[in-house]
Amino acid sequence: MILGSIAVEEALLVLKIVFLVLLYLFIWRIVRSATRDLRLPQESFILAPEGGSSAPTTGRLVVMKSPALDAGSDVVLNSAPLTVGRGEQNDVGLAADDFASAEHARFEPRRDGVWVVDVGSTNGTYVNGSRIQRPRKLASGDVVRIGATDLRFEG
Repeated sequence: MILGSIAVEEALLVLKIVFLVLLYLFIWRIVRSATRDLRLPQESFILAPEGGSSAPTTGRLVVMKSPALDAGSDVVLNSAPLTVGRGEQNDVGLAADDFASAEHARFEPRRDGVWVVDVGSTNGTYVNGSRIQRPRKLASGDVVRIGATDLRFEG
């Protein structure tokens, strides 16, 4: 009887040790994987490349007509998103455009090009005369209408 209980206790002790060894191996693998990821160089599209003092340009928006902006003026797009609307918090303000919403649209430079997103405007955002329902990638020459303002994208 005593020999049987000693054998069971030894077996349980061996199982506890094996479990602890496996647990420490698992934690060691997680830490090793995390430190390996931290050591790899991280590339960011938002930050300027090394050696460059300014962000790369990804295109520009030329004002074709607008009650708020001068025709022929342009807005240079870099790697940061650009917001357009009637409100003061926007990067491009259209205070005199009564058809633009306070927060109307956002231009998002991405790795695969520049996208325009309607951010819940009342009158909608149009690309080449078609109202957009979801983010749309812009091609050079596309005309974006925000309120009564027409902007031509040049990429």
